[in-house]
Formats: sequence, structure tokens, C-alpha cells
Amino acid sequence: MITRLAIQNFKIFDYQDFALSPLTLLAGLNGVGKSTVIQSLLLLRQSVQQQFLPGRGLALNGDLVQIGMGQDALFDGVRTTEEIGFDLDIEGQSAASWRFAYDMMRDVLQVVSDNSDSSVYSSSSLFTDQFQYLHAERIGPRASFEMSEFSVRTQRQIGIRGEYTAHFLNLHQDNSVIPSLEHPNAVGNTLREQVEAWMTEISPGIRFDLEAFQKIDRIQLGVTFVRGNDVSNSYRPTNVGFGIMFSLPILVALLSSSPQSLLIIENPEAHLHPRGQARLGELIACAANAGIQIIVETHSDHVLNGIRVATKNKKISADEIAIHYFGYEEGHRTYYNIPIDDNGSIERWPEGFFDEYENMLTKLL
Repeated sequence: MITRLAIQNFKIFDYQDFALSPLTLLAGLNGVGKSTVIQSLLLLRQSVQQQFLPGRGLALNGDLVQIGMGQDALFDGVRTTEEIGFDLDIEGQSAASWRFAYDMMRDVLQVVSDNSDSSVYSSSSLFTDQFQYLHAERIGPRASFEMSEFSVRTQRQIGIRGEYTAHFLNLHQDNSVIPSLEHPNAVGNTLREQVEAWMTEISPGIRFDLEAFQKIDRIQLGVTFVRGNDVSNSYRPTNVGFGIMFSLPILVALLSSSPQSLLIIENPEAHLHPRGQARLGELIACAANAGIQIIVETHSDHVLNGIRVATKNKKISADEIAIHYFGYEEGHRTYYNIPIDDNGSIERWPEGFFDEYENMLTKLL
């Protein structure tokens, strides 16, 4: 598990140090640093995948993240050094750090120091197949979905936009789920049974029909609704709404992960009603408590409150949660680490931290 991330001269940060926990929540205004934290980790993984690290430099553009040019990566107000740096503390291992010098003429970021043990690349989930990243811009309803034997079978990836979710669910549907993540109303412990059970928190009575067409590398996913003894026809995803398809990759990623995995999820609340958002927050908390490290970027107070309820109900302890809030006050970026107690209570509510409901209610009253 990654317990600390430090960022130097990268994009919006001149220097910032973050404590990471089994569950780390990134919240705050737009354009003040949340995505930069995630991109720091993605950039390191992407660079290793493209074999720029160790030894050569940063791979600024790839499948995980598109930074652009070297000058886009460099902190705009850099004065003392034109080096970008990342430090990681990894539980059970020595700290790792990298520094990259900016070559303006060639617009590249070359390694100038790599203080990391080679075991970091083979054992840390950030660099192995025990990793999933779900971008905020996920695949919506489609008549059919992509298949990828290499990504799904070999690398166990569902795609950063969830594009391989249907293929992954079809291939791994009989795998068992961590017992502590079992839905109480599920008919069994397989991945498919658990995904369908948790999906009822978003839309009751859902069942999935999967049919693979190997010759054209496509897979069809049908959605059936069960209401008592009545079973509907199988509908195309394009006829059942965005929320189901946007949340399906998240459920598959959470329920298929094993302890020591790393999940990075952007905006899990997209297209979900408030109750679905809150229940998803509870499941995220339970997954973190089960040993899966999860980093979530969210604008949803319902996701936050789902995590708080899980804390109060002892499904996760407060010391397993880190909440980072990014704001803007009096012309300056602000950053707060917000404590939560074992009752799910938060005493320190800086201005802008999920306070818009109270602000609007005050105006209405």
C-alpha cells in the first residue's frame, strides 16, 4: 500500500505532500489539484509500462494520461529548479523517489535521479496487474462492447473507461468475491451474482445477459428486470439509461479485486441517484477495509456520507480513511486534510467543503 505521495514542480503544485490511506478521498473545487494527484500516480505507472522508467524519463502521453508537452507538466511558477519530482512511501518497502530535469530544447523530462529499489516495480500494485483506473469519462450505453483477450485475460484490466467491463464480467463471472463484500441479498458468491445484487441498489431487479462474438471481438450485454415472478425481455443498454452502464465498471472493479490491489476511481457518482451514490460509498469503504487500496475523486456529498455511515457502522475504521480537500480562498489555493472520527463525524468543515446544501437551505429559509 502507498502511504505517502509527495509532488514537486508538477502542474499546479510547487510542492505538496499527501498522506494516503486504504481509502483516500479527494474533494474540492474544479481546477485546484485533485486530478493532478491522480495524474502523478498514473504518470509513474505509464512511464514504467512504456519502459521510460527506470532510466530514461517520463512518458507524458499514453493510454492512462495525456499531459501534452514537457512545459505542460512543469509547474508554471518554478524558480529554484526546473526538476519535477515524485516521492512514494510504500508499506513494507523503502521509500522511492524520482527527479526529472526539463530539457527545453527537446521538450522532454529526463531522469536525473532514481532512488528506488527494483522491487518497487515488481511488487507495488501501482506497477503490477493488481491495478485498475476508471476515468471520469467512462463508456456509456452501447449496442455492443469491445473485447480484448490481452487486456482482460492476461492483464485483468477493464479499461480506463470501462470499455472491457462486459468482456471481463463474462470471462471472470464465476470467480468468488471477498466474503466481507457480499451483498446480503445475493444468491451466491460469484462475481456475476454479487455484481447483480449490488446493482439492485441502483436499479432493483437487474440481471445481465452476456453473449460473446469472438470472430468480431465484440460482446453484447443485455439487461433484464425481475419483478417478483415477472421477468422482462432483455433490453439493450441504450434503452436502460446511463447510470447502470456508468456504475457497472465500478462494481466489477471493486468486487473482482483482491487484497493489496490499487483502485483509482474518478467521479463514481456520475449519473447515479442519491441513494445509489451513498450505497456505492459504503461499498467503497468496505472494499478498503478488506485490504484494497482505493483513491476516489468525487464531488458527491452522498458518496462522502455513505463512507461516513460505513464508518459509524464499524465497516471501516476512521484511521483507514484520509480526506483531502482542495479549495481556493482570497486568490490562493488552499489544501486541508480533514479528520473523521469513528462515529463518522467531521468537525472541521472548511468553506466550500460539501457545504452548498446548507448554503442553499439558508437562502431558502
